[in-house]
Amino acid sequence: MAVSIVEFPVGGPGAGPYGITVAPDGAVWFTEVHHGRIGRLDPAGGHTAFALPDPAGRPSVPVVGPDGAVWFTESAGHRIGRISADGAVTAHDVPDAGPFGLTAGPDGALWCTAMNTGRVGRITTGGEVAWFDVPGGGFPAMIASGPDGALWFALNQANAIGRVTTAGEVTTHPLPTAEAAPVGITATSDALWFVEIGAGQVGRITSDGRITEFPLPDRAARPHAIAAAPDGSCWFTEWASGRVGRITPDGAVETHALPGAEPHGVAVGPDGVVWVALESGTIARLTP
Repeated sequence: MAVSIVEFPVGGPGAGPYGITVAPDGAVWFTEVHHGRIGRLDPAGGHTAFALPDPAGRPSVPVVGPDGAVWFTESAGHRIGRISADGAVTAHDVPDAGPFGLTAGPDGALWCTAMNTGRVGRITTGGEVAWFDVPGGGFPAMIASGPDGALWFALNQANAIGRVTTAGEVTTHPLPTAEAAPVGITATSDALWFVEIGAGQVGRITSDGRITEFPLPDRAARPHAIAAAPDGSCWFTEWASGRVGRITPDGAVETHALPGAEPHGVAVGPDGVVWVALESGTIARLTP
């Protein structure tokens, strides 16, 4: 698939664009992990940065919440925040949790992962939090709402994919490849797709726990994040190679070199346009 790539410098030197999401109005929101800010890029290319109260909070993963606002995690500040379109921030403390992954659940709440405590959590839009222990901890990373109505998450250090129901029942599925270290995860209409940063593979798991792994052409690419596209394919970032990849439902992979370095977050809009946050200081737009 041919793509056109446009790069938008954002945040200034050292800002570290990291996580990224597309809002319903077409605006692209992203975290500046090193500057403690949330950025907004409008479709015409204008950029606004909103400073958070804690510049050292390390904002990580932004998502569109069930209320239509953008929510985000602060992994070092131990907070889950909400930012309105005009930049007003509301923060909810989750002491010592190290929140990282975040997604809108099927139950009208948000679900997050807690790296430090090895748990997954449910937070309402009013800020009420409930935690659920993951057997063995395992350093939970990204989390996604699955096609079966449950939440699925990557267990980076346990080498497994976890599942939690909206009632808080947790199960885990070990990966076939040792030391795969999964990080990113996303949902299509019939499965969950994830990336293995340690093994250089993309994986697929069905709701009944069947796992298939697809080795990448560059096993040292260190894939980091993954996002589903409207056509059933998924796009993923290769942090070490400076590329973004696309995998089809049958496992065919293609990659595209990016202008910047250290791509982390990736998001796909309803129009199929792909947005990538590069820690080197830019947002890349790929139009298939």
